[in-house]
Amino acid sequence: MQERAFPLVFAEHVPATAAFYERLGFTRLRQNPPEGEPTYIALARGTAELAVVSADWPATRYGRPLGTGVRFEMFVLVDDLDTLLKELAGAGVPLLRDPVEMPWGERIAYLTDPDGNPVALAAGPHS
Repeated sequence: MQERAFPLVFAEHVPATAAFYERLGFTRLRQNPPEGEPTYIALARGTAELAVVSADWPATRYGRPLGTGVRFEMFVLVDDLDTLLKELAGAGVPLLRDPVEMPWGERIAYLTDPDGNPVALAAGPHS
């Protein structure tokens, strides 16, 4: 049985959204087409994978338009939350919520990817 599964992140500008996730530690595995403006970029971070695809994918593939509003939330564990937040702020990434200490010991902050989807960055109690 195959054990691999990954989400598709719909993006208005595939390279910009992929670059955002690369800043969070994801590595580009491949893109289609291989040359020129990609409409699909596969990324991995450890054993986690995701693919960034063109926002017209739902209409093209299964005849349904892309919805509006929040389409998903990404949750990413990081080693040094404060340093990463400073780097992302310097790159103009919008912060939705300042870091908050959670009862279970993580610190979590929320920001958005280039398409406005919320991304939670969390660090353990010893980060």
